[in-house]
Amino acid sequence: MVGTLINILLLAAVIWFFYKRLAPAKGVRNISAAELKPELKNKDKQFIDVRTPNEFKANHIKEFINMPLATLHNQARDLSRDKEVFLICQSGMRSINASKVLKKMGFKYITNVKGGMSAWRN
Repeated sequence: MVGTLINILLLAAVIWFFYKRLAPAKGVRNISAAELKPELKNKDKQFIDVRTPNEFKANHIKEFINMPLATLHNQARDLSRDKEVFLICQSGMRSINASKVLKKMGFKYITNVKGGMSAWRN
């Protein structure tokens, strides 16, 4: 009985941990790669690729600038908090984490590209 209760509590803790790591931040909009295409024409928006410089060099969308997740907190100071920020990575995981970083820094308009570059088709 006690062993079963401990197992249930451990399972609940693991599920909660993964939920908190993988769930998008509150107030962050999520769009598909297809929905991103018309947004790229808007010069009043900021497009950030949070992959590593080598990943970015290998393949990127020309409107995006590279701000690796590891250095995003420092580089984000160059961004406007009042303009929408679009985030992309390879699969959508790092951009979820990047959205949480920007949210904590006070950015109001954040959009995550679901599926990242893996879902992107020119």
